[in-house]
Amino acid sequence: MKRKKIPMRMCIGCREMKPKNELIRIVKTPDNNVEIDPTGKKSGRGAYVCKNDKCIEASMKENQLSKALDINVTKEIVSKIKEELSNL
Repeated sequence: MKRKKIPMRMCIGCREMKPKNELIRIVKTPDNNVEIDPTGKKSGRGAYVCKNDKCIEASMKENQLSKALDINVTKEIVSKIKEELSNL
């Protein structure tokens, strides 16, 4: 039997390649809202982050989230993302 290929994505916080299902996708929707995409199928520009606070903080510190989503990500958006992650 053939083994199924596991899609790999890079976390923008720690810059490590991990399987796609271990990461959270943050997406900028076409109407310029930033939100978490638990299904990984929403339309828009996306970035992948590990499920811990360290990677989110690192991506914010180095401005990687803003660059990846091509939008200015404020601290309010980051706090909203952290809150949604804790609810997952």
